[in-house]
Amino acid sequence: MFSQPRATEHRDGDDLLTGGLGLAGLRAMTPPPFVDAARPTPSELRRRALWANWRGIADLAPGGGYGELYGSTAQVPGREFSAFASIPGARQPHRVLVQLPDAFDADKRCVVVAASSGSRGIYGAIAVAGAWGLPRGCAVAYTDKGAGTDYFDLDAGQGITADGTVAGAQQALAFQPAPTTGSGVAFKHAHSQDNPEADWGRHVKQAAQFALATLDAQLPQQAPFTFANTRVIAVGISNGGGAVLRAAEDGEPWLDAVVAGEPNVLAAGHGARSLYDYTTEAALLMPCALPALGLPAAPGADAKCSALAAQGLLAGADLKAQQADALARLRAAGWTDAALRAGAISVAFDLWRAVGVGYASAYGRYPHDGHPCGYRYAAQAADLSPRAATDAERAAWWADASGIPPGAGVGIVDPHPPGDLGLAGLRCLRALWTDDGADGKRVQAGIEATRAAPPRAGLPVVVIHGTDDGLVPQVFSSAPYAAMARAAGRDVRYWQVRHAQHFDAFLGFPQYAATYLPLLPYVYEALDRVDAHLDGRGALPADAEIATVPRAGQPLAPLHLAMPR
Repeated sequence: MFSQPRATEHRDGDDLLTGGLGLAGLRAMTPPPFVDAARPTPSELRRRALWANWRGIADLAPGGGYGELYGSTAQVPGREFSAFASIPGARQPHRVLVQLPDAFDADKRCVVVAASSGSRGIYGAIAVAGAWGLPRGCAVAYTDKGAGTDYFDLDAGQGITADGTVAGAQQALAFQPAPTTGSGVAFKHAHSQDNPEADWGRHVKQAAQFALATLDAQLPQQAPFTFANTRVIAVGISNGGGAVLRAAEDGEPWLDAVVAGEPNVLAAGHGARSLYDYTTEAALLMPCALPALGLPAAPGADAKCSALAAQGLLAGADLKAQQADALARLRAAGWTDAALRAGAISVAFDLWRAVGVGYASAYGRYPHDGHPCGYRYAAQAADLSPRAATDAERAAWWADASGIPPGAGVGIVDPHPPGDLGLAGLRCLRALWTDDGADGKRVQAGIEATRAAPPRAGLPVVVIHGTDDGLVPQVFSSAPYAAMARAAGRDVRYWQVRHAQHFDAFLGFPQYAATYLPLLPYVYEALDRVDAHLDGRGALPADAEIATVPRAGQPLAPLHLAMPR
């Protein structure tokens, strides 16, 4: 099940949680440097990956409350153990990693297992699981759930090894596409041809199994560590939240509790919609709809409205009428105005197209050179034409990338001419959901394989979601999941947090901090309460609609969070 094992020690200025950076180092606007940009060392890559993943998930800005009102960046010395793990039948491995603090609580015997959010690499849940579990003496196990930052440079024929460094295709790589020929960049989430999302629950369980095996080997005086005598709590946010909910389905009693924040999960019925469905809808219509809510038009949005109307996808004789029609269509599809306003973030950062392009490949199990809409990925010149990546760009991918381009010097290459405004590709992506052609059926079958079932009977599950989430709206994801689970008689507690959207990290921007609150404090609080319940010291959280108070430029305080008691 596990291969390419590695073990490293992290003490004396290089800890498990921040790589020795501490809160001040994580707040630095520039990443930890490499001595040799083209050949960084594994320790340099790890420290930079920690910096990037902390900053991609948590609001670390002064006044945001992290490390003061909630959360921890404590210096936790210990060891790390990592490996490649294999799902039976999968072409590509997923990464697993266990952080074992020197102060592991041998009496409590706890493991926190987490899956990375989004498509992030192996440290993609450090601010979620590590920040809560490591200071409490728990071992923390992670999986990249078949995604991650193990990019493959097709021009150079090079990929990423177990320690994050670059090597040729003849080496044991974390991801090696088929074929390895061609130009540009391939990445695991899109191009593994495994549809990894269908196996997210199994990825999480394998990470937990790796944790128990690691504890057995490293703490033989307390062995054996089994699911029967070791507490295992699963936690994740976004895609990681969806992954731990999929793990909760397992009928074997290996999990003791699950906490899922803003989960991307596809339930059965109750108004559930797939990420791919509402993402491709938003990519087409949301730029045109936002001005009808009083928000500024994104660059090029007005021209796109006119083009969509000319193609018969919008009604209206003038721009204002077309914008109103786009808004009406999204509202009719279930979007709330709060989700649409926060969705402007995804419009600004081109996230709708990024998700649509990458996930079409993943769900359809297409190779890097077989995207049904003709897209591919490459480093790009100033005019967006594809070019070969440099040694320095390639060397930094594992640490800097988020797991799904654009970003870290890799962009989306659109096969259609610029004068098309990108609409031909977006319409093609949408058709993979709405049409019944061969490619559409292939993508839709992949999506159906990700549909969730209720959790195991008797398993405590807490779901937390922001009511203003504009990337994974709760009305399409967590609300249908909770309704489905309860209809099956399962014990799911549901916190709905007002004025919380999907990206805590964006609260570092003053315009977002004035309007929105972070979600991580509620994830940590739910973990506290679940842990206390398992200790017999308290009840599970009751359902709550949490009426938060926007901070409006003030430092975050308890009154803003309005934590339920």
